[in-house]
Amino acid sequence: MSKRKNLMDLATRQQQIVETVYRLGEATVAEVVADLAEPPSYSAVRAILSSLVKKGVLAYRHQGKRYLYRALDSKEKVQKSALQRIVSTLFGGRPPVALAALLDMSGDSLTDADLDEMRKLIDQARKERT
Repeated sequence: MSKRKNLMDLATRQQQIVETVYRLGEATVAEVVADLAEPPSYSAVRAILSSLVKKGVLAYRHQGKRYLYRALDSKEKVQKSALQRIVSTLFGGRPPVALAALLDMSGDSLTDADLDEMRKLIDQARKERT
């Protein structure tokens, strides 16, 4: 079995297809094709799904003559792994620097509710450490 790939290491089309599978939960090739905005051919999607299985990103099961594809890891686990890699690579492993960049790029799009939610998450993280 091959080593699992980080989603950030995947080509753009592969990432789109994985996102589609996450969104649908479990999907056939036809369902993935139908969900994509500008899909490649059916056979191209089938080939990409097969390569994602070989890379350890997706798994499949038989349902009659169809294959149903699903992600091997939860979206939350994949997001956390990707974020850890970004913080490590681009922000010197320093979450406060990454947070400052996130706040800066968000500009006026953050609501008071968003900021309150962030504060609650920070307070919760403090409590869990002690």
